[in-house]
Amino acid sequence: MEPFIPGIEVRVALKEDLWQVHELANRIFPVTYREILDPEQIAYMMNMMYREDILSAEMDSGHQFLLIYYKGKVAGYASYSRLAPGSGFKLHKIYLDTRLQGRGLGKWLLMDVLYRVKAAGGEFLQLNVNRHNKARGFYENMGF
Repeated sequence: MEPFIPGIEVRVALKEDLWQVHELANRIFPVTYREILDPEQIAYMMNMMYREDILSAEMDSGHQFLLIYYKGKVAGYASYSRLAPGSGFKLHKIYLDTRLQGRGLGKWLLMDVLYRVKAAGGEFLQLNVNRHNKARGFYENMGF
């Protein structure tokens, strides 16, 4: 895919890159959910979903992680995996640094995921989103 925003690069994350997902999640996740989850729920979810050992186990089980870079700095991440059985995929995570939202990076990252799903023979990509999540409109605008 040719970048339509100068300075964007998407890379497949390796295990040694998962610390970046962990650090980004610690900055992004609490801000994203502070209006719809209480601090205890956020802390529980961070521990359940974003410890480096959890991320590594997800990668071992087939989750593909992507990192998006903007002007040379990591700006967000996504993860997805093949559904079993079938030819579909599920988007598990997609988050951008809150300071960089609204610049088209989320669309670029989601389009990259869709491209990779299609290249892997996937016929669809599904996701679940909290009905109060501010990104719900973004997903709907992207065809979900």
